[in-house]
Amino acid sequence: MAERPLFKYFWQASSVGLNLVFSTFIGLAMGYGLDSLFGTKPWLMIVFTILGIIAGFRELVRMAKKQESDQDDDSEGKSNDGPGSKRL
Repeated sequence: MAERPLFKYFWQASSVGLNLVFSTFIGLAMGYGLDSLFGTKPWLMIVFTILGIIAGFRELVRMAKKQESDQDDDSEGKSNDGPGSKRL
């Protein structure tokens, strides 16, 4: 059953890259569409691309914090100190 955690970590790592790319392209597409609609080329495309990049990095940080908290929970659960011990 050691393959399941490895697959989970692989999936999380690949989803980080996909989220960053997809959020950037979604921002680009929204900006392009709004530029075409309002005739403001290239300003909205630039703004929405930057917002997409920011959203992608924000998601990257959120996933990293979640991964870190999951690892902290795992390490506390595997402690050999016993149920009544306190960690400093």
